[in-house]
Amino acid sequence: MDKFILRNVELWYNDFKALKDVSMDVERNSITAFIGPSGCGKSTLLKSLNRMNDLIEGCKIMGDFLLDGENIYEDIDVNMLRKRVGMVFQKPNPFPMSIYDNIAFGPRTHGIRSKYKLDEIVEKALRDAAIWDEAKDRLKKSALSLSGGQQQRLCIARALSVSPDVLLMDEPTSALDPISTSKIEDLVMELKKQYTVVIVTHNMQQATRISDRTGFFLLGELVEFGDSEQVFSMPRDKRCEDYITGRFG
Repeated sequence: MDKFILRNVELWYNDFKALKDVSMDVERNSITAFIGPSGCGKSTLLKSLNRMNDLIEGCKIMGDFLLDGENIYEDIDVNMLRKRVGMVFQKPNPFPMSIYDNIAFGPRTHGIRSKYKLDEIVEKALRDAAIWDEAKDRLKKSALSLSGGQQQRLCIARALSVSPDVLLMDEPTSALDPISTSKIEDLVMELKKQYTVVIVTHNMQQATRISDRTGFFLLGELVEFGDSEQVFSMPRDKRCEDYITGRFG
């Protein structure tokens, strides 16, 4: 069964229609990439998957968003939803506290108090985010002392600390250098064994390298969606082909 099923999704910011009749199935334990020019609706759709758009005044959403068959706008409490669907942003945003407390923050919020349990969660999350070896001797130090690439992996670990099912990533490498980018890409490909990943990227090479399926957005419309290999090598829609071959975008 697919992890997320979207049907006829429409979204407005006041009078502006940002998403137009979007339908797609996101397979579990896969990486789905959203590509397209700036302002085409990729991040808007991504943020709808854990209801981040609820925070925006004048935002109206229609259509079905099913997570494991449950409608996320009707059947699931929003706090529970955000535990199940984690988010990593474009710029690393560690909290101004220790590395340990960054990771323990979410589990504590959800009522976990045992030091033994928290130690276990912190280690697992940092290992899963491939930063345990770099962080294990400085857990009490400020997360802000880490490099940009390390901070982003810390933010991924923080998202993993509450055991989500889905990880949303909004251009997670756009602020990073090539070496850090490569580490995050390797990490994301490892994570899909345990999680379902949806990533927005401006970097088409990145989408080609890591994603199983790709959706191409243009002006709020999902123009093409399919296996990444097919989308990049034999796009069915002329607009998608023009974008991929660099004729616009």
